[in-house]
Amino acid sequence: MRARWRTTSFAAGWPFPGDWASPAVDRVCEAAVGAGDLRQRLGELGGERAGAGVGLDGTLQDLAAMHAACADAEDTGLVVADPDAVPAWMIRVTASGWADGSAGKAIARESTDALTGLTTVNYLRTRLHEVYREAASARREPRAGYALLTVTIEVPEDGSGWNRAQAMILTAAALQRVFDSGQTLSLLRPSTATVLAARGDRLHARRARFETDVPTRLANDPSLRTACVRVSDVALPATHQRAWQLLDCL
Repeated sequence: MRARWRTTSFAAGWPFPGDWASPAVDRVCEAAVGAGDLRQRLGELGGERAGAGVGLDGTLQDLAAMHAACADAEDTGLVVADPDAVPAWMIRVTASGWADGSAGKAIARESTDALTGLTTVNYLRTRLHEVYREAASARREPRAGYALLTVTIEVPEDGSGWNRAQAMILTAAALQRVFDSGQTLSLLRPSTATVLAARGDRLHARRARFETDVPTRLANDPSLRTACVRVSDVALPATHQRAWQLLDCL
């Protein structure tokens, strides 16, 4: 079945010959011959195709090829993919999986700063909301369980902003090296980063290590030798609404 599906999909115009095969394809084939939940597997196929950059039209055309390969299993010749012949439930679950996968890609793009690799301020706001929900459930103050550190860089201005960008890239690399155990590292502004971390977990030792490491990294660049990095501990407010407002002032 897998070979017939592949041949039919290619004949229908599948645009990525080297990328057709995937684990989701194998699982759909297994489910189609009675070894699994075909609805679930088609949803997974849609999500995997979206993650690989395949458009919805291409995904549904491939689905039509799969349906044709199954429907004409006794036909030894070339079968033709007919999108109009695919049952509505197959289209629905595959398209839903594709939509979820596509949304996941968009969130991933929007939650990470491309230059530094740090998460965005919007992602930080979401994490803070989660922290406050956790604190409310445990009936404790958020500041008792979490610390928020700000990391601000001051650099000689060069007129282009490159010195600041380069300094933040190096600072972000130092943050990612030191705070490597699930802490939330975010870019608040071009010259300010933050660390949201659980108290304990060697937080003080990590901070001291970072404050030693980052000046060395900056000093290796002649244009950044006079740069200064300041780390501050910010007390979390009582509510997440106030915490969100606080981010605008840091």
